[in-house]
Amino acid sequence: MHPSTEHLETNLKRGVSVIELSKRLQEVASFVPHGAVVADIGSDHAYLPIALCERGQVTHAVAGEVVKGPYESACRNVKKEGWADHITVRLASGLFAIDENDGVTAVTICGMGGPLIASILEEGNGRLGTVERIIAQPNIHAEAVRRWAVANGWTLVDESIVKEDGKIYEVLVLERGEASYDEEDLVFGPFLRVERAPAFVEKWREEHVSLRRVLESLKRAQPSTTIEEKRRNVTSQIERIERVVRI
Repeated sequence: MHPSTEHLETNLKRGVSVIELSKRLQEVASFVPHGAVVADIGSDHAYLPIALCERGQVTHAVAGEVVKGPYESACRNVKKEGWADHITVRLASGLFAIDENDGVTAVTICGMGGPLIASILEEGNGRLGTVERIIAQPNIHAEAVRRWAVANGWTLVDESIVKEDGKIYEVLVLERGEASYDEEDLVFGPFLRVERAPAFVEKWREEHVSLRRVLESLKRAQPSTTIEEKRRNVTSQIERIERVVRI
């Protein structure tokens, strides 16, 4: 029996899981195809790839981390939990953690802003040759990831939204393909705006309140061309939320 398999079975007999994933990472994990070779970019402590290996969901993984401290933590965790033969930890920027010989078929990028995720995907586009699915979990501005997808031959095949510890997170699932989305799809998500889950409605109601405050402050500001342009822009955003979310 392989040491990592023995380690897993021992923990299962104890009735405990070695790695307890947060709710948002559980959601991300649910979209990783069974049998995939996954690269977790910005892996932090490598909790996600370890959990995926524990479950038998993936056979091999790459944990990429650009910051030395979390990289060293990931190395320790992978070794401690007995997955060193299955998880490669690399100190590298973004998708440059992926080697062409890894045969990576799925990429996860979690816990960053949407514009940063989009820039990572853009800068490392050449490393996506064998990748069939990207699962992105932007903390804010998910729109940037959707726009990158449309511009680079990827399409959304699913979306999810979860609330954890008072914060709301979107999960975007991309696969190769051409897609055409209108502005509301890009801002709100083509799946999310149809499903209108409670967390989705809550997120945009909060955004609506925030924008109303901004609009009121702009109305009190000294008139100028710049202020008027900002006012029109904010008004447009408010009207779009009211139309889509039905406020």
